[in-house]
Amino acid sequence: MARFRRKSCITLVVLVLLVLIVTVVLKALTPEDSPFSSPVGVELFPDRKSPNHIQKENNNNNKPDQFKMSDSEQSDKLEAALRKFPPPNYYLHAFYYPWYGNPKFDGKYIHWDHPQLPHWDLKVAQGYPQGRHIPPDDIGANFYPSLGAYSSRDPSVVESHMQQLRTAAIGVLAVSWYPPNTKDDNGEPMDDIVPLLLEVAHKYHIKVAFHIEPYKDRDEVNMFANVKYIIEKYGEHPAFFKYRTNTGKLLPLFYVYDSYLMNSEQWAKLLKHTESNSIRNSPYDAIFIALLVEEKHKRDILTAGFDGVYTYFATNGFSYGSTQRNWDSVKAFCEDNDLIFIPSVGPGYIDTSIRPWNFQNTRNRINGKYYETSLSAALQARPDFISITSFNEWHEGSQIEMAIPKTSQTVYLDYLPNKPAIYLEITRKWAAIFGGERRKWQD
Repeated sequence: MARFRRKSCITLVVLVLLVLIVTVVLKALTPEDSPFSSPVGVELFPDRKSPNHIQKENNNNNKPDQFKMSDSEQSDKLEAALRKFPPPNYYLHAFYYPWYGNPKFDGKYIHWDHPQLPHWDLKVAQGYPQGRHIPPDDIGANFYPSLGAYSSRDPSVVESHMQQLRTAAIGVLAVSWYPPNTKDDNGEPMDDIVPLLLEVAHKYHIKVAFHIEPYKDRDEVNMFANVKYIIEKYGEHPAFFKYRTNTGKLLPLFYVYDSYLMNSEQWAKLLKHTESNSIRNSPYDAIFIALLVEEKHKRDILTAGFDGVYTYFATNGFSYGSTQRNWDSVKAFCEDNDLIFIPSVGPGYIDTSIRPWNFQNTRNRINGKYYETSLSAALQARPDFISITSFNEWHEGSQIEMAIPKTSQTVYLDYLPNKPAIYLEITRKWAAIFGGERRKWQD
């Protein structure tokens, strides 16, 4: 019995010692070593967050605020830049060509490689060069753009163009337009460029109108369809230009180039209120401006149901409509028949890079004097709008876009001794004069 008690005591002592040893060992373990510690720590408890997690969340929450601040700063910077420009004059329109391309954005040069067109008289044609220009040093223009042989799809180019337009106080861009999948003889389809133009124009508070070109098989039926397409696709964009009529309607305005190629009876089916298939009083009604070339076109334009006329050509004396001494009588005709009159002015004209035989229509810029004379003549006729031919029709040398001196095998003209922005500055000056005169006419 005593032996049993001794054994029991020994066993009890050993057990107590074992418990003490285990306790000491467990206390000595660090939290990382503890077998009861989760390998993912407190993430086992979804309602609790580690300091690291909280820091990450704070960082993530800060990012949207940082972006918003950045957007706000960019917006403030743009608004500050815009305040340095003169206000846009929405009665001053400039014809704009988005048909240029280069290998970087388009896979090839487009329009800069324009061919030299032969004279219609074969005998005369034999005396002049023919063939295509080879960009970038040899382009189809007598001047060289400060942006080089650019692409109209390049966002940085569009941005620069809008800045130049605002420098000139031009309020509306009249964009050369062909229907989707159609193009001019030397270009590619360009309707898909319009969204970019609208977005960047809106950023600079510039409006966009459409200058409908004489696409193949143009008639009254597909004109209706194409106007419908433009209005449905672009009409709700804030940069889409609309004109408030005397009756209070807010309508798009379309320039129609070479409108005389369709006879007045065809146009009347589209534009006369009395016709069953007319566009008038439909959701696609608009202001349609016809090109006045010959004097006889005045009556045709009236019969056709157009809302106004423009003269387009930058060559004084080239046509009846572009001859400045005729503008007073054209204005009188428009007033008598409730038509809008939009004379077109330009800084000069030279197209011998693509029509090497066409010297007779060249009009020297005379360091800006030709342009100022044209603007003065337009103003004297008290027009409803003034259109500028052109912002960037480089082939015909009528551009006001910035040009630079260029040295190469091709001999280029330039704006010297004036700076590249000279024609933008002249435009800016006359935009202010025009705005002041308009206010007087309305008083």
